[in-house]
Amino acid sequence: MKIAIASDHAGFDLKELVKQHFADIFEFEDFGTHSPESVDYPDFAHPLADWVSKDPQRFGILICGTGNGMIMTANKHENIRAGLCWCPDIAALARQHNNANILVMPARFIPVEVAFSIVEKFFNTEFEGGRHQRRVEKINLNK
Repeated sequence: MKIAIASDHAGFDLKELVKQHFADIFEFEDFGTHSPESVDYPDFAHPLADWVSKDPQRFGILICGTGNGMIMTANKHENIRAGLCWCPDIAALARQHNNANILVMPARFIPVEVAFSIVEKFFNTEFEGGRHQRRVEKINLNK
C-alpha cells in the first residue's frame, strides 16, 4: 500500500521515524519537508491532500507540532476527511465512524511509540459504514 506522508519542521523527525518503522509495510510518497529547518505547513499539507483527494483508495499522514495547522489545511480539500489523532482509540474511531483518509498527528505531544501505535490502529481499522455513511456524505458542502 502506498501512503502519502508530509510534515513541517516540527514533525520532520517523527515523519522520518514513521517512514523507517513502517518501511516493510508501506511504500511512502514523501511530500516533504526534507529537513528540520523552519517551513510553512500549508506548503506540504496542500499537495498531500490534493494527491489523496484524487483517488478514494489513497491515504495520507500529516505531522506537525500540534496537528492543528495540518488538519485545518487538509480539510479545505474536497473529499478529504483528516482526523487529528493523539491516541490509538481516536485513530480507530476516526476510521470507523468518519472514514478518515488522512491521519494527522501532533509530534510535540505524543511519544514515538504512541505514534507508531496510532499509525498501526489507523491503517488496520475499516470504516463501519451503516449509520456513519450518511453522516460522512454530509461533510462536503458541494454535495
